[in-house]
This record gives sequence, C-alpha cells and structure tokens, in this order.
Amino acid sequence: MKKIIKIKFVDFWIGFNENDNFFINLFAKYFKIEFSNNPDYIIYSCFGFEHLKYSSYRIYYCGENLRVNWNACDFALSSDYINSKNYFRLPHWVLYYYGLMNQSKKQDCILEKKKGFCSFIVGNSNAKKRIDFFYKLSKYKKVDSGGSFMNNIGRIYFQKDKMEFVEQYKFTIAFENSSYPGYTTEKIFQSILGNSIPIYWGDPLVGNDFNVKRFINYHDFEHEDALIQKIIEIDSNENLYTKMMTESWFPNNKLPDCAKEENIIAFFEKIFSSYGQNKPVARTYKQKLYWLQVKWKIADFYLNKYLRYKNSFR
Repeated sequence: MKKIIKIKFVDFWIGFNENDNFFINLFAKYFKIEFSNNPDYIIYSCFGFEHLKYSSYRIYYCGENLRVNWNACDFALSSDYINSKNYFRLPHWVLYYYGLMNQSKKQDCILEKKKGFCSFIVGNSNAKKRIDFFYKLSKYKKVDSGGSFMNNIGRIYFQKDKMEFVEQYKFTIAFENSSYPGYTTEKIFQSILGNSIPIYWGDPLVGNDFNVKRFINYHDFEHEDALIQKIIEIDSNENLYTKMMTESWFPNNKLPDCAKEENIIAFFEKIFSSYGQNKPVARTYKQKLYWLQVKWKIADFYLNKYLRYKNSFR
C-alpha cells in the first residue's frame, strides 16, 4: 500500500498545473498524494510568499538563478552545487527531460533537411549578452529570431512549438539569462532534442550535465571572435558538423545523477519518511529572520526604484 502524502503547491510560475507537473507525476508512481489546505508538506517556488501562511514542512524548488534561503525551508532542490543532506541538485533542464522525451524524434543530421543557419527564440529583453551575440553572429549569416522579442521571421513560436522551430536549423543560440555554476535550464536540452547544435553560454560547469562534444561552449573560448570562427568552421565542414550531431547527449553516454529518477525519488522518500523528527523551520526562530529578510528585500526594491536609481531602474 502506498504511503499517503498530504501536500500543497504554492508560489510557482504562471501556468503551473498542480495536477500535472514533474513532481506530481513522479510522486504518483510511489505515493498516494492528497492535496490539502492543511498539508504536511508545502512545495513552493520563488514567485511569491504564500508559503509563509503555512507551518508545514517546506520543500523549496527553484529553477531560476537564485540561492536557497535556509531560513525559509526545511529541504531544497535547485541548480546549485550544495553539500547538504537536506538538498538535492535538480537543474531546471531535468523537468523538461522528463516532460519532452516522449516527443523525441530520431536524430537525423541530414543537412538537406536544415532550412536555415541558426535559430534564436527569446522573450526576455534584458539579457544583454545574448542579444549582443545575436547581432554579432548575424554579421556572418542571418540568425532567424522566432520569439516574441526581436522577431525577424514574421511568425512567433512559443514554448509548445519550440521544437518545430529549432529542428529547422543547424545551430541554436542557447544562452541562459545569466551565468552561475550549476545554473542550467531547458535551453541547451531543447536545442539538442530539437536536433540542432547548441551555442551555449551560462553554466561554466555545463559539462557535468551534457557532453561537451555535442555543443559549442562559449566558456571554452578566450573571446567571441574565436567562438564565431569555430561556428564558421563547423558550418563549413559537413563531416565536422555530422560528427558533432552524432555525439551522445550526456557525458560517457550516461544520464547524470541529478536526472536519474531513482536518485530524485530517494531524496523525497527520505523527506517523507522523516515526518515529525524535527520541528519545521516555519515554527522556529528562523521564520522571524526570514520575515526580516523579505521585508528588507521589498524595501530595497522601492528604494532603488524611487530614490537610488529612479532614472535607470527597470
């Protein structure tokens, strides 16, 4: 008989479905889940403060480039490399790996099927490094931008049909919004799954998750000119391009430990089996410290907006 787990999801991104998501689909294989307004466990993310209303055990998940605040949670999952018995590294690309693998198509590197040089799909207008690189690479050949920002093809592709767009191109600019060790999102994985070669910038340790022979890593080059010359070399050499396309996705052709279902579920089994052994952080002095941190963060936001940087704040 499966163990009953009473949970509630709060503070997730817009469009998050508590009845159909990575966590609930994983839990359903091993536990009997009950959604409750008086849960034993709160699973929350970084898009609000509703989790403060509950005195349950708190499990924090974040796919953004943010650090874990241990004054707020009992357990955490994020992209960082943290050595703690209460932590599991779960970079955001893993959620897409399990969500999109059923859409995987046969890897086909026949160049005749590639309609364009390089794809670019983005909606965030604040990632300056990614935008600057788009313009620089476009001096060599046109880079087709199919997102809502900087669109130059006349059609906007959203998340649901991103693979349809990416698979038409030899390369894809797969830059993160920011760079931090371990912070690897869906961008590189979607490019590989879309049968394209990612041009990646972001996580300097990305080689721990993905085979460095299957993508072009910005962090391997001293300057962008050398990087672009490498892209031109691969673009001009069919044998070299084909060799990259046939490389395994992951190092040594093995799924990284962070993406193995048995490791992820073992972490949650440890959480759910330890109920009642320690007082939830929500019932300790750390809660007050967290409240002070939250209030200061809000105050600092408005100080920046209206006083310190009012002319340049966005």
